[in-house]
Amino acid sequence: MVKLETLRVFTTVAAHGNIKDAAEHLGRTPSAISMTLKQLEDELGNRLFQSDRKNALTALGRFVFDISQDQVKGYDKAVTAIHAYAEGRSGPLTIASVPSVAANLLPALIPAFVAERPDIEIELYDTDSRSVAAMVRSGRVDLGIAGRPVSVDGLNFENLFSDVFKVVCTSTCPLAQIGAPLEWADLAGQPMIMNNSSRLLTAAGFHAFAQRSTLKVHNVTTLLAMTRAGMGITLLPQLATVDLPDDIATCDLADRTAVREVGLITRQNVTPAPVAAAFSEHLHRELAKSLGTLGLNHPRE
Repeated sequence: MVKLETLRVFTTVAAHGNIKDAAEHLGRTPSAISMTLKQLEDELGNRLFQSDRKNALTALGRFVFDISQDQVKGYDKAVTAIHAYAEGRSGPLTIASVPSVAANLLPALIPAFVAERPDIEIELYDTDSRSVAAMVRSGRVDLGIAGRPVSVDGLNFENLFSDVFKVVCTSTCPLAQIGAPLEWADLAGQPMIMNNSSRLLTAAGFHAFAQRSTLKVHNVTTLLAMTRAGMGITLLPQLATVDLPDDIATCDLADRTAVREVGLITRQNVTPAPVAAAFSEHLHRELAKSLGTLGLNHPRE
């Protein structure tokens, strides 16, 4: 059986036109090269070179050379691709993230990761925390970045950062004029618009307030539009309040237990794809810089 490395030796000798240069290129001795060529000719039952000088091919030699070049190049390309995938430098990467992280953190983190890995393909979903956990659990995405799942069965959750909730209202709302952190009692009488982030709040003072809500909005753009239209106030984590329109105000809460915990969600007992593992390392390494610019707390600080 003709082996691939035998074809590599033959094509290298044919390309260089002599054994000495081919041996140097392959890092082998001239005698080993000569032995390999002889074994190939013995197996094929005919000469590959017109003479011992190895500078001219026979008809069989030209035929074998033409076919072997493609086989050797294809093999080398395949090996290179395998190494790139195994080292996390290529392959598909699917991420599900809550919108605030997708819009305000990932744009600062992904470009440098992609610059070092031009052959990767990233697919990013922005959705609520419950859906992020479900997508990770089902294997639809490699990893998720979201709030702590209500149920962590089958999932790993690693805290990345936390941010406090803020009251979001129109700039003309009386709450925006108070000028001090708001107590839950200050919100009495204000209609509440629930959203996917606020429904996860466990702060004791929040529950009575939330029970009065008659409107729930899932999309942040629509949520802000409803707030602007005077349908009520809402609560959003700090990261989700970056770059709000001028006619929307944010107010601090006095209750500092009103906090969202955001973490990296992965599947338990599943070895991640190399590119997913590489992104996780990149995320942990670079996240603190981005959090610092936004005034958020990194758990390791």
